Amino acid sequence: MTGPDVGGPGEEGVRLQKVLAAAGVASRRVSEQLIAAGRVRVNGRVVTELGSRIDPTTDLVDVDGVAVQLDESKRYVMLNKPRGVVSSMRDERGRPDLQQYTREWTERLFNVGRLDADTSGLLVLTNDGDLAHVLSHPSFGVTKVYIAKVEGRVTAQTISRLTKGITLEDGPIAADKARLLSTSDAGGGSLVELTLHSGRNRIVRRMMAEVGHPVVELVRRQFGPLHLGSLPVGAVRELTTVERGALLTLARREVDDSSSADSQETSP
Repeated sequence: MTGPDVGGPGEEGVRLQKVLAAAGVASRRVSEQLIAAGRVRVNGRVVTELGSRIDPTTDLVDVDGVAVQLDESKRYVMLNKPRGVVSSMRDERGRPDLQQYTREWTERLFNVGRLDADTSGLLVLTNDGDLAHVLSHPSFGVTKVYIAKVEGRVTAQTISRLTKGITLEDGPIAADKARLLSTSDAGGGSLVELTLHSGRNRIVRRMMAEVGHPVVELVRRQFGPLHLGSLPVGAVRELTTVERGALLTLARREVDDSSSADSQETSP
């Protein structure tokens, strides 16, 4: 079946199997097999006709539900931001900023969201403004996972408080998930893992202070589908094909869900 927004044989555009091969999904022959098997969608519609042509600059393609990056001008970079670096491409006060980590790319990259200067961990740099908007805007609720080293011995009751919800000066907040990783009987503090979708300023530090355990050190280990893994502090790398697919899939899903919710609210 050819979707309503997909060109048929002989029309303008690029053959779908050629686009998939150029994007690194598979060889052209394997891409043809994927199309014939009904595993490829263009603009949300399954396409099985091998002669189908698309416009890589405007059409959205996914394979087995995973988005395919077609625009080769877009860059997606992961940084393990060190402490002491501000989340800005150019800091007016002369503090260490993100500019030093983007020099190997000719594209003008910018950060998706922010991490406090005294917080380290996963930060995404890109030149994809649409994706950056979805990932950083609070309304889309992309989850982040933090590891916090805190003062004192955290108890199971404290973990329960964090997930059930507490009230801060700017309103109530609850962790999506919280778990105690370790604690020291000798007063060496505790390690807590928090999963949040909130984008409120310094939210982890304020939550832990509210329950009586000020943060000593904070690292963001995960951002949406991306994991920091073994990337050293201060190192940068481009996202893999799999990571880019996961990120673009998340962004498209969030936009679709938001559009669906808006249409339901406005329908009579």
